[in-house]
Amino acid sequence: MSIVSAPLYTPAGMARRRPSIVVGVERRNIGRAPLADLYHYLMARSWSRLLGLVATVYILANLLFAVLYDLGGDCVTGAARFRDLFFFSVHTLSTIGYGTMAPKTTYANVLVTIEAFSGTLFVALLTGLVFAKFSRPTARVMWSKNVVIVERAGRRLLQFRMANERANQIVEAQLRVAVARTEVTADGERQRRFHDLKLQRDRNVIFVLTWTAVHEIDEASPLAGMTLEEMKESGVQLIGSLIGLDETFSQQVHSRHGYDPADFVYDMRFADIIGIDGDGVRYVDYAHFDKLVPMGTKTEGI
Repeated sequence: MSIVSAPLYTPAGMARRRPSIVVGVERRNIGRAPLADLYHYLMARSWSRLLGLVATVYILANLLFAVLYDLGGDCVTGAARFRDLFFFSVHTLSTIGYGTMAPKTTYANVLVTIEAFSGTLFVALLTGLVFAKFSRPTARVMWSKNVVIVERAGRRLLQFRMANERANQIVEAQLRVAVARTEVTADGERQRRFHDLKLQRDRNVIFVLTWTAVHEIDEASPLAGMTLEEMKESGVQLIGSLIGLDETFSQQVHSRHGYDPADFVYDMRFADIIGIDGDGVRYVDYAHFDKLVPMGTKTEGI
C-alpha cells in the first residue's frame, strides 16, 4: 500500500523546536578516561551551560582553598572568619590583592603560591576556550517543523524547507537527505540502515533566503509503498544535512535536522512567505515559515 492521504493538520501556534538529535545512543564499555575529551565536551556545550559550569568550578575551587586556609589556623592576617578566608581565596585566585588580608605563615604562603599558579592556568585555559567558541563559525539554519507529502502533476512529492536566519550568504550549499530505518535481513538479523534520497535539487550556489527540498516518491524511492504505520514500526527517521561555506569567515559551516513519522503531514503545502509589498520591495515573512495550508489555497498577502 502506497503513501496516501491522511487527516489534515496545521501546526498553528506551536513553539519552534530545536533541531532534533539524529542519533541518540548510550555508549557503554568504551574504556575511555573521563577527561579524555574534556575540551570537545566544553566546546559542544551551550554558552549558558559553559558559563554555569565555569562559575561552579570557580566557586568550588575558592571554597576548597578557603577550607585549606582554615586548616592552617590563624595563617591569614585580617581574616576573622571563614567568609574572610573565602574572599581572600578569591583575591588570590584572581590576583587582585587589595591588601586588607595577607598570608603570615609559611603554610599560607605555600597555599597562595599554589592558588596563584592555579588561577593563572585557569584564566589561560578559559581564555582559549572562550575565544575558540567565539571564533567558531556556525550556521543559523531554520528547518521546518513538518515534512509535507503532496501530489503534483500525478507525482507524489516529499518536501520540507529551510531558511538562512542570518543576513549573510552560505555559498556552495549542499544538501543531503537520508532515511534511516530498521530492516530485517534474509537470515532474520535486524540492522539499522541508511538510504539516500534523490532530491530534485541538492545544491544551491547562494543560500540566502529559503530552500525547499523536494524528493519524488517513485518506484526507486526508499519510501515507496510504505504506510505511516510501517514507517513507525521500522523506526524511520528522515535526516537532513546541509553543508556550505560561510562568506563572512570563509569557513565551512553545517546544520542538520531529523524528522520522525509523527512530523509527516499529508496533502498540505507550505504557505508562501516571499512577496512584494506596495513599494515594490521583495520581502520574506518568517512568521509564517512553518504555516501549512491545504492544497490549492492561495496565500498571497500572508
